[in-house]
Amino acid sequence: MKPDASGAQIEAMTQQIAGLGLTPQVIKGEHQTVVAALGQERPGMAETLEIGEGVEKVLPIMAPYKRASLEIKKDRTVVKALGLEVGGVKVAMIAGPCSVESEEQIVSIAKRLKELGATGLRGGAFKPRTSPYSFQGHKEKGLQMLAAAREATGLAIVTEVMAPEHVPMVAEYADVLQIGARNMQNYQLLQAVGDSGKPTLLKRGMSATIEEFLLAAEYILDRGNPHVMLCERGIRTFEDHTRFTLPLATVAYLQEKSHLPVVVDPSHGTGKSSLVASMSKASVAAGADGLILEVHEDPKKAASDGAQTITPAAFGQLMTDCRRVAEAVDRTM
Repeated sequence: MKPDASGAQIEAMTQQIAGLGLTPQVIKGEHQTVVAALGQERPGMAETLEIGEGVEKVLPIMAPYKRASLEIKKDRTVVKALGLEVGGVKVAMIAGPCSVESEEQIVSIAKRLKELGATGLRGGAFKPRTSPYSFQGHKEKGLQMLAAAREATGLAIVTEVMAPEHVPMVAEYADVLQIGARNMQNYQLLQAVGDSGKPTLLKRGMSATIEEFLLAAEYILDRGNPHVMLCERGIRTFEDHTRFTLPLATVAYLQEKSHLPVVVDPSHGTGKSSLVASMSKASVAAGADGLILEVHEDPKKAASDGAQTITPAAFGQLMTDCRRVAEAVDRTM
């Protein structure tokens, strides 16, 4: 729309778009309003819309992921949940154990992490494991333990939801719903999380292309939930020196293509605790909007993923180092 387009003109265009069988979406920017017309384009539509009052120009959205595309929304999305803010100037730090083991454990580590600068607490209550014999999590009891940690610290809770029928229960306790790599293309789950309206951390599938990743985000956005964060957690390649390959070019590329904030998971991305600090600094330098890290008081005794988990002391040093990198790229921690 033209910069001086009136509210009545914008409303008239939304009604005209709906009348054409398309879905209108109004995006208000700092200087200009864009009305997206989402759906199947037919010949003559662009010309019909272009003569509307207040319309400056009509442009096609080339990307298949319409709502996630930077073409449709130039201003970057900022996702907020309690004190956690992802997508602004400050690089968000989400940290915690892979699995919630006990209330005492999760409350204790949450207090320590908050002191060290974390703004979000991660912890698995439901754990999708490759082996059926591995620890599967405490489920709802684990969610209650996470809620106790939030009560004690005020940290936003980030935890995974694994099935559509679990969404209402997990949403009752969590501040951010995480969709894991194995569920990135579980479309019923994506839609259920979209319907919940809760902030969502969507992890890239271990063999997914960037277009598939963004189309998965589109499922959530399409249900009217704009609070989506993209998380690069490493992909499967021929390399075997790390658990996965962590492609940090993804961060810059996603920010070229999408307005959604980008989080990096160096813990899963490397599978090695000795590499987490280096890849965290590299992620901040590459422009990541947040990090999600696995931290445990005694990684050797962790119920899951001990090999990629760092100690609170290591997390504290990592925070110090990342602050210096953030300052160099005009960010804060």
